[in-house]
Amino acid sequence: MVRDALNLQSRPDNKQQVHRMIMLGAFAYIGLLALPFVPGAEIGLAMLAAFGPAIAPLIYVCTVVSMILAYMAGRFLPIDVLRRVLSVLRMHRASDLVARAAPLSGDERLAMLLGGQSARALRLAIRYRYVALALAVNTPGNLIIGGGGGIMLMAGLSGIFLPLTTVATIAIAVSPVPLAMVFFGLRF
Repeated sequence: MVRDALNLQSRPDNKQQVHRMIMLGAFAYIGLLALPFVPGAEIGLAMLAAFGPAIAPLIYVCTVVSMILAYMAGRFLPIDVLRRVLSVLRMHRASDLVARAAPLSGDERLAMLLGGQSARALRLAIRYRYVALALAVNTPGNLIIGGGGGIMLMAGLSGIFLPLTTVATIAIAVSPVPLAMVFFGLRF
């Protein structure tokens, strides 16, 4: 119905306009998905519904680029910003934890998080943090904890996720829906 309502038929006379609209939508999707608390997956699904399986590879690439963009923003954002935000929100225990972790390297932060923790689930989540990251990004309703952009921003900010492994994790984590559309021709 969406596709019919938008009348997105590519003809020789409007091919350039349709291409321009798709590219504008792709760039908007990348920017929006990288933002915390924005329902980016739903935007991607809407684009898949509007344009069909032919656009699935573009949506996949845009999703990976967006997630890595949010991750890299977190890598370069000073951790003191997070501490101040937590302090303003009166989350003093979390602010103190961030203040203690700020001067540490990624490995030292990981050791600090693992040390003294008695909860087995927390130890498993940190030890298998890349699996936990993939699950968090794919969990329905992850908008409550920041959405894909917020999760990746925090992953970059934490300093405990290595860049290449994170890229591989995200590339695998966001692939099921686009692959299903390409190989099985699924439509929404």
